[in-house]
Amino acid sequence: MRKLQCDGVEVERRADLPVLADSTPLLRAALALVCTLLFAGCPKKPDIDPKTEAAGHYFAGQAAYLKGNFVEAHKEYDEARRLDPDDLRLSIAEGELFLGEGRVDDALARFETASQRDPKRATTWSRLGYLYSVKKQPAKAREALDKALALNPKDFNALESLADLQLEPGDAGPVDVEAAVANLVKASDAAPDRSRGELLLKATAALTAHGRAAEALPLLEAAVGRGAKTSDVLTELAERLVQAGRLEDAVAVWRRAAEADPRDPTLWELVGELEARLGRPAEAKAAFGKALAVKDRGVVHVALARLCLSQKDDGCVKRELDLALASASGEELRETLELADLLVTL
Repeated sequence: MRKLQCDGVEVERRADLPVLADSTPLLRAALALVCTLLFAGCPKKPDIDPKTEAAGHYFAGQAAYLKGNFVEAHKEYDEARRLDPDDLRLSIAEGELFLGEGRVDDALARFETASQRDPKRATTWSRLGYLYSVKKQPAKAREALDKALALNPKDFNALESLADLQLEPGDAGPVDVEAAVANLVKASDAAPDRSRGELLLKATAALTAHGRAAEALPLLEAAVGRGAKTSDVLTELAERLVQAGRLEDAVAVWRRAAEADPRDPTLWELVGELEARLGRPAEAKAAFGKALAVKDRGVVHVALARLCLSQKDDGCVKRELDLALASASGEELRETLELADLLVTL
């Protein structure tokens, strides 16, 4: 077997293959074809533009950040910055990363850089407003938040930060409860569902803290009318309806709250207690049954025993008392007190 060379590549020719007359041109053509096929089977590493490679590291950093792997996110952002130091997204991404780590000064520096390079991005000013507030610089915070809301009036983070400023006296001005509550309501309307309830409850707490609790009920009713439907908002509304003596409205709202959060047995328990107060034992019993279907709790059996007691059903009272004693954990103070009170009554 003979070895032949073509363009630096060594190939073998079997000795038993016939040699054609005047085969040199044909052999050369064949060898050229073999070399072409050999090189085609070993592709070269493609040339990647540094900006494209930097973008890959940037997105890898974003993925790591969203997974909570901050160390890995820093490594990816550092590599992206090495390859493409002018990428504006990096200052913003690193600012969010530092903010997540609680490194206020580092986050502030990154967002200040981002605001200088792209002053028309509302979220950057919103973050600056929050960070200036944390740094106890209310005047600078107010200026940044005003810029954020001028660019995006529905930035719910900026609206909440502005409300916080308006509820604290200082360089940013006197306390303005009305404006703060209005901004919290606007923030709630613009926020995703998971944040709407927190913002509304923050608004009602501000009203209560400043002696304007009577305004909380219409505020909550209006918010629910606009689509707020989380169980925390509905529960707060129901409690305030009870305080206002509007029991029928309260039980309807508590039903909605229980349906919105089927994993919370206490909501159906509250429905049952209110139905019992309204003199509707069948509805109360059904609601208590739904509470027990979520979790078997002694306090609910006590409530059912009281319901049976009011109906003079001794067999039902004994059955529910036995179930209450069997399921009572002894770790919940309210459960222990309710059970003790029932035993005293009996």
